[in-house]
Amino acid sequence: MAHTRSSNKRIEIAERNRLRNQFYKSTVRTLSKKSVLAAETYGKQPSPETLESAQQKLSEAYSKIDKAVVKGVLHRNTGARKKARLAKNFKKLALATQASAT
Repeated sequence: MAHTRSSNKRIEIAERNRLRNQFYKSTVRTLSKKSVLAAETYGKQPSPETLESAQQKLSEAYSKIDKAVVKGVLHRNTGARKKARLAKNFKKLALATQASAT
């Protein structure tokens, strides 16, 4: 147990930051999974609606990753890596769909 007021405050701040970090990391993981799932759905059933849905999910994931980087939850290189992997996955499925359509 902390004895001084400043150490108690640091404990409170650390807990607040831990919860914020946990929220952002969890949300990034969830949105990434939803983005991949939407891209797979588009790959299996190509249509303008599924394409729009996949692009929207990808955009939401990008947005949350960028916010996590700004807040300091993720390092900027980690954020860039996550976004690049999502884009690569989306592009791979989109190209496979276009190739099978022609």
